[in-house]
Amino acid sequence: MSPGTTSPSTTVRARAPIVAIVVYTLRIMLHGRRWIGLALPAVAAVLFGLLARALESTPDENFAQVASNALFGLVLPVACLVVGDSALGSEIRSGSFTFTWLSPVATWQIVLGRWLGGVMAGGGTLTVAFALSAVIAGDGSSAGDVALAGAVGSMAYIGVFLTIGCLVRRAAAWSLAFVFLVERLLGAALAGIAQVSPGWEAQAAFLGLTDGPSDLIREGIPQGGAALVRLLVITALALAVASWRLAHLRLSGSSD
Repeated sequence: MSPGTTSPSTTVRARAPIVAIVVYTLRIMLHGRRWIGLALPAVAAVLFGLLARALESTPDENFAQVASNALFGLVLPVACLVVGDSALGSEIRSGSFTFTWLSPVATWQIVLGRWLGGVMAGGGTLTVAFALSAVIAGDGSSAGDVALAGAVGSMAYIGVFLTIGCLVRRAAAWSLAFVFLVERLLGAALAGIAQVSPGWEAQAAFLGLTDGPSDLIREGIPQGGAALVRLLVITALALAVASWRLAHLRLSGSSD
């Protein structure tokens, strides 16, 4: 074997911690009543699809309206907030994260494993719920597009909420402020903020992919595939910041 070649055993050892962290993350997210935090937004997404049938326009326009305002404006951020906080922030607050932090695992592996677990649990649930919502609304042709936008949007949101959990103590409160004050309030007025907002970009991705109604398309931010790329960039930056912050974290008790 040449000096620059990585042996299979080395590759397996590098992947093993991430796999263990992903499994552990899924266990803590679905433990006890925490699964309700995922089930309720999923049920709400399906009900919003049913609500779209009560609107007076065509099925595709009705679902585009409901998806823009309800799915991407409410269901997606709330569900991802629950997932992102339970994946890391809640353990840092309680002090139980100390055991993981002191383990001989690189901080980037911890962040990546927690993020992957969150995406598998939260993103997977929302992807199915969003697609089912489109079908129930009578706009089955949009099921794939709304599922894709929801999946990539959840990746970005969970990355952002993981980062907030590493940066501040009251991560849940700060995450709520980020969603409703920064994204919904300031993002609605300032295109510069909307351009780095997972919610606005996920909505723009869906409307661009489906050629949604012109009155819902917001000027000044990427649309369609360009919005998906922007969401991936936001995800990568969020995970990089979280990894850096976690490497410099100092834990001494549950108050930290």
